[in-house]
Amino acid sequence: MNRIDTRFAQLKSAGRKALVPFVTAGDPSREATVPVMRALVAAGADVIELGVPFSDPMADGPTIQRSSERALARGAGLTFVLQAVREFRADDAETPVVLMGYLNPVEIRGYARFAEEAAAAGVDGLLLVDLPPEEADDLRIAMRAHGLSLILLASPTTPDARLDRLCADAEGYLYYVSYAGVTGADRLDTGDASGHLATIRARAGVPVVAGFGIKDAASAAAMARSAEGVVVGSALVAALAEAADTGDAAARASAFLAPLRAALDAG
Repeated sequence: MNRIDTRFAQLKSAGRKALVPFVTAGDPSREATVPVMRALVAAGADVIELGVPFSDPMADGPTIQRSSERALARGAGLTFVLQAVREFRADDAETPVVLMGYLNPVEIRGYARFAEEAAAAGVDGLLLVDLPPEEADDLRIAMRAHGLSLILLASPTTPDARLDRLCADAEGYLYYVSYAGVTGADRLDTGDASGHLATIRARAGVPVVAGFGIKDAASAAAMARSAEGVVVGSALVAALAEAADTGDAAARASAFLAPLRAALDAG
């Protein structure tokens, strides 16, 4: 088992839900990236989703789009992202790190080279929002050769035939997009999402976590009732955007995440 499988097994044994924060590498600064990751772990993160900045983040709303633009302007490309994970691993050998982004930077690097370098840096998984499952086999094979998981996405509009394939191919965890649209929109319907989540959890062979629209302790707790965990991204990225310096960014990360951890643990 890799770190993702180990962590979810530990959570299941303890009867706890996974809290998965997303942050963009290189924002609010390059220097703040690793301290923010460490602060999130200290505040209760179970898995870190680290965004790979990309010039055309089509699935993301304006908050993460602007974050990616700022990071790219600072030179935070894929090489920087891998360096950040390597630095994070110097003090944390247990928390899973999943890179989240788009296919182009990975494709340019080459699947085999990317998988080798990601594993060497301490990455555990990869989620690409624009890679159709029907076209993922070559990348999956390259990643499996290095013990990495290719995280897949399902949504309310996923057809049954594709959902069958997603559930069969899923590794690490399956990311359920709670509504059709971009990240950061204020349109989460927890009642509607819970029905879809129940169906998917019954079919998936891996834990299912829900993301999109989760912005605070209340929405995190509501969605976690129907999933093995929740992902919070845009609201956290927005909280970090105005940080004055690295210390402030780490403090903001901790202050944002701690109430969500408490809410999940309270059930």
